[in-house]
Order: sequence, then structure tokens, then C-alpha cells
Amino acid sequence: MDCLPLLPDGVADHGLAYRHGRAMGRDAFLGEVLALADRLPQTAHALNVCRDRYWFAVALLAAICRNTRTHLPGSTAPESIAGLCAELPGVVCLGDQASPLTASAPYVRVSDDGSGPAGAAPQAPSIPADRPVVTVFTSGSTGRPRPHRKTFGRLVQNARAEASIMWDAAGGPCSVIGTVPSQHMYGLESTILLPIFCGGRLSPRVPFFPTDICQALEEMPQPRLLVTTPFHLRKLLDAGLDIPSVAAVVCSTATLPPALAEEVERRLQAPLIEIYGSTETGQLATRRPTVRVEWDVYAGITLTQADGRTTADGGHLEQAYALNDVVELLGAARFRLLGRNSDMVNIAGKRSSLGYLNHILMSVPGVQDGAFCLPAHNAVGDVSRLAAFVVAPQLNSRQILAALRAHIDPVFLPRPIVFVDLLPRNETGKIAATAMDALIARHFPHRA
Repeated sequence: MDCLPLLPDGVADHGLAYRHGRAMGRDAFLGEVLALADRLPQTAHALNVCRDRYWFAVALLAAICRNTRTHLPGSTAPESIAGLCAELPGVVCLGDQASPLTASAPYVRVSDDGSGPAGAAPQAPSIPADRPVVTVFTSGSTGRPRPHRKTFGRLVQNARAEASIMWDAAGGPCSVIGTVPSQHMYGLESTILLPIFCGGRLSPRVPFFPTDICQALEEMPQPRLLVTTPFHLRKLLDAGLDIPSVAAVVCSTATLPPALAEEVERRLQAPLIEIYGSTETGQLATRRPTVRVEWDVYAGITLTQADGRTTADGGHLEQAYALNDVVELLGAARFRLLGRNSDMVNIAGKRSSLGYLNHILMSVPGVQDGAFCLPAHNAVGDVSRLAAFVVAPQLNSRQILAALRAHIDPVFLPRPIVFVDLLPRNETGKIAATAMDALIARHFPHRA
């Protein structure tokens, strides 16, 4: 059985992570991990609900040392945590909060008073590459969250594949600052595994608002890599703040409008790299949207098509996966993304993707946020009509429809357009299926 070190060598000099404003070298960080591992109960399951990214990483690696599977809940709402605890025998909850999020499981507070570890340089244990170490859950944007198991060796391979692209774009290993939660697959890969396993520097912060993002960037040494989403980027640019310099920007969770990608690169004077992937597969491909619309697949991963479905295999994938998206293959290592299978709508015999329509809607000047939806039919035989929820304080329906009409077929124009103060997006910028259903029920009770 192949084994890998829990932490790679050679990252002690510049500091592997930051805590309380100071750099923590490899030995100091590993000391914290092993100290926590010693006081964890022996159990097969743990929930990691740490908000601080430093303590999340410590708890994750400590659980790996104890051969304890870490489950990463998509939501830290008490009812969600309690539901997971009911499904996992003997589960323990690991967090950095002063009090537990639920009474349904024993709670271990992983953070300390900031004194840090002491003693001789610790030895990193070896971990079997095929050991299942993490269970991640889909976001719920297309229905009930579903669990997916990840093994240690594949996660390390995943991180190295990303590093070969991101460090090249940024000119070398970076301080990594991310707006996405550590419990999300994209956040786990790009804000935890990338810096820890590939020579970067981990930031403890999980900023959300523009001022917090700028502060988190300022706290970390250059060069910096900003890991974020289209939602956070739009808010950051709209805030009009002086943004600290970054070497590169990484974006995922939704397709980035071309105008926004161009503005990001112009304002931040740095390349923007988009990641394509999913919870099931992890990241599969990247592109620089200001250069080309096509996606380049990671080395070692192959895409094949049969019966209208595209399957990904190889590389860091745990197994072959059928993609949830409609893609056009352009050779062995490149493809064009056409839309999500679950997003495809058929109106009066014409097909389009809700993702594509949202992309057009978000490109309309003055639209701060927006999302198409398809409420249910009024009666048998009715033609389906799309609707849209829009945040656009300075626009009216006529102006938005005129802008959309220039880019989409008239059958896909939203009737009606519902103006709202904000959309119920989660921490990754997505709208869960349950949240969209609630919006539809509130505004279209006769069609919900």
C-alpha cells in the first residue's frame, strides 16, 4: 500500500500558515496537529465546523492522523448539523467556537489561547494514499445535498494539479486568501490543500464583505492569490475600494460574465483563472476567460461521450463520473461548456440553459444580481413561461427586457420580472434549490 507524508518537507522557511498575525512554520503547524490528534477521541467520524481556516486545517489533519473520517457539512445550521449527527454513529464535532453548534454530538474545541506548541521538531506520520479521509456534500443548488468520499492520495494529487496551473499564473507559490468556506469542495481544494501541500501560505481568514477581503489580503505577504466567486468579485469591484495587489485571481462556482472578467483583470492588474469542476469530481479544467472561451482539461483526465452524456476519468478522480453539464468536446484535452443538464429548459420547442440565461441577465448594465426560474404550469396544456428575480434599483422591466431581447430568443424572455432587494445566495454565491422554491412560492403561489 502506497503511503504519503501527512505534510510535505521543505515549507518551514517561509511559513506554511498564518495565525494571530504571525507565520507558522511546518514544524510549529505540525506540532499543533499532533497535539490535537492526541486529545481527539477514537472514533470513525468527525464533523469539522471550524470557521477559522487555520483551525480547520489543524482539525482536518489531526483527524487524518487518527484515521477519523472528516465530514464537511454544506450548512452549519443547527438542524443540518443535528441531521448529520443522527446518521453518523459515534461522531464528534470539531470546532473553534466557544460553544457547540449542536447538543447531538460530543464537542471538541480545537483552538487554544494562542500560546502555540513547543518542543522538538515533530515527525510527520505517513498516511495510506487510499485511506478515505473526507466526505464532502453537494451544495444543494439542484436538490438534496449528496455525500462524496475522498481519499488522501487523490486529494494530494488534486492539489498538485492545481498548483501546477495557479503557481504558473501567479509566478510562484502564494499566500492564499479565499472568500469561499473551507467546507465547500472548491474552498477545501483551493484555500486549504493548495497552500498546505504545495508550498503556499494559508490565511486564517474567510472574508465575505469587500472591506474584509481587502483587509485579509493586506494581512498576508506578497505574492497573493485571491480565491473567490463571481458574486464576491462583483461586490468587491462595485465597492470602489483600493484593493491590495494580487498575483492572480481564481474564480469558480458559476460562469463569469466576460465583461466582469475583463474588469477584474483591468482593476487588479492580474490574470484571472476560472476553474471548472464539481463536488463529485473536484476540479477538472481551467481557462483564462479573457483569452478563450474553451476549457483545458487537467493533465491525466480524459473526457469521453456516449448516449448524450460526458464522462470524466483518470487523474485525481476516485472513479469515472458522468458530468452534470452539456459540453462540446474539441479534442482530447479541450471542451466548450454549453450548460447544465439540470438547467436545460424547453419553451415552445426551443431549448436553452438557465445558466446561460442568468449569464446574459447578469451582463445587463445596472443589474446587480438576478436569476431566471421556471415556475410550474398553471394548467395542463399551458405553455411554460420563464420568470426572473432581479436586483436592479435603477432599472425597470421594460429596460431589462429590451437589453435581453438583443441576446436571447423572445420565448425565453422572463414574464414577469420580479424586483427584489436581494437574492438568498449562500456563502459560495449559489442559490439552493430550496431557497429558489421558497421564492417561487412567495411570489407565484398559484404556480409553485
